[in-house]
Amino acid sequence: MQRKRYAPGRTGSAARTAVALALGLGLGAGLTACSGGTPADDIAVDAKAGQASAPVAPPGRYRTLFEPCGAVPQATLKDLLPGAAALPDTERDKAYRGIAAVTYDTDRRVGCTWKADTPDTSHRLSLDIERVVSYDAAVSDDDRAQEVYVRKQLAAGIPVPPTAPPSPTATATAPPTGSPTTSATATAAATAPPAKTPTGGPADPSATESATGLEPRVLEGLGDIAFVDDVLSTTGANSHQRAVSVVFRTSNVIVTISYREQSTGSAEAPDSAELQEKARNLARQLAERLEE
Repeated sequence: MQRKRYAPGRTGSAARTAVALALGLGLGAGLTACSGGTPADDIAVDAKAGQASAPVAPPGRYRTLFEPCGAVPQATLKDLLPGAAALPDTERDKAYRGIAAVTYDTDRRVGCTWKADTPDTSHRLSLDIERVVSYDAAVSDDDRAQEVYVRKQLAAGIPVPPTAPPSPTATATAPPTGSPTTSATATAAATAPPAKTPTGGPADPSATESATGLEPRVLEGLGDIAFVDDVLSTTGANSHQRAVSVVFRTSNVIVTISYREQSTGSAEAPDSAELQEKARNLARQLAERLEE
């Protein structure tokens, strides 16, 4: 049998080494060609990555809401619903428990109502708590809540204090975080419903309340901003109903308290000062609850 001549470099290991070297050189050349061929694209990508995104308005302070029916102490309910004391035990307990409002998202809106009736008077208390969320990245939750609040205040017939037009310097400066912007108030004022028309007989006793300081007005020291509304209506010669509302905003939460008393068989209307003080006392308690 004739043997084949030995040829250097043709053994298996040597051949594999040569192929690997050739592939490595080719791959390196290809990478060099790719990286060196598109320098403009690399620069464009880096430039885009360095661009600043549009500023996002800060979120509101509150993410959830507390349970409303249990938020009012029983001692406060006894003061607000004096007629409940004369009810049988089961009915009295039911009156103090209240009835929760039906809402679709208890993190966005909750409410509760209480009532107690006697032959001569009836009392109604309702609580509405709304957490406002802005879906516009350029508008904060607080500013959106301010718009909602302003519409409520204007609907009560309480004017919003005018604001001075911004100067060029002020326009270029962003407003402080958490403070309502002038545009938010102006937008709400422009879209607010017409102010309410007082109801009642020809001589509405509520018309004289401005002389005693009990007229609908802005309140100080309650939340970020607040107001009280007071409306007296008559139904017949000896039936009067007074409705007092206290509304206040804390950050992106708006609390509305409505307290009504209706008397029958009496020529005297429910006392405005008494109802306002009771409603404001409850508002202070709820404002403290929000600070916890």
